[in-house]
Amino acid sequence: MKLEVKNLVKKFNDIFAVKNISFKVSSNETIGLLGPNGCGKTTSIGMMLGLIKPTSGNIYIDDKDINKIDKYELLNKMNFASPYIELPKKLSVKQNLEIYARLYGIKDFNDRIMEISDDLNLNKFLNKKTGELSSGQKNRVSLAKSLINKPKVLFLDEPTASLDPDIGDFVREYIENYKSKNEITILLASHNMKEIERLCDNVIMMKSGKITDSGTCDQLIKKHGRKNLEETFLKIARSKDEMA
Repeated sequence: MKLEVKNLVKKFNDIFAVKNISFKVSSNETIGLLGPNGCGKTTSIGMMLGLIKPTSGNIYIDDKDINKIDKYELLNKMNFASPYIELPKKLSVKQNLEIYARLYGIKDFNDRIMEISDDLNLNKFLNKKTGELSSGQKNRVSLAKSLINKPKVLFLDEPTASLDPDIGDFVREYIENYKSKNEITILLASHNMKEIERLCDNVIMMKSGKITDSGTCDQLIKKHGRKNLEETFLKIARSKDEMA
């Protein structure tokens, strides 16, 4: 499924969180959304998921305006993962996954839970309360939740935040392998430059609610005359906001 955002704006009281952004994500493409804290990444994802109502602008999935079609049918093909949105702590991992599987109307959901638990090494703590898990375990459960319905469009907000290098690499490798075996469009918001370089086909740079640049990692590095993506990011993040 392809995704298109046109002239998207979000204003909270007198503050613009997102300022007239437009971009396209092709089917089976992974786009990185890169920018400092407060640049509008998470708000943009919230609008694309239908969780936040835009002040103005349009969001299209396969050329269909999400505000003019059956949202249930559309959202059934989407999902998201974020370490900043916790699952109910008093429920077990299996109970949490079962709730989401039922919400998405998955038939034979027990088989699906076992399948994804095997893939993400969750079996040992399926019956453990989610609130008792380590941060690495919680991130893997969140990723499992986001893939429970085999979405066609996946939003990932800092999927490896606060993880140690080994678990972070496991999650990145899993995302790579999953995409290689499934047709899925991914929008990845991250501060991890190596993660963006490894997983993304193209990158969108955001600052102060606006898109400041976009292209492949190599294109952006060359354009800004830097040695790597991190140096490119720092140059853009520290530059004066010419359009403010």
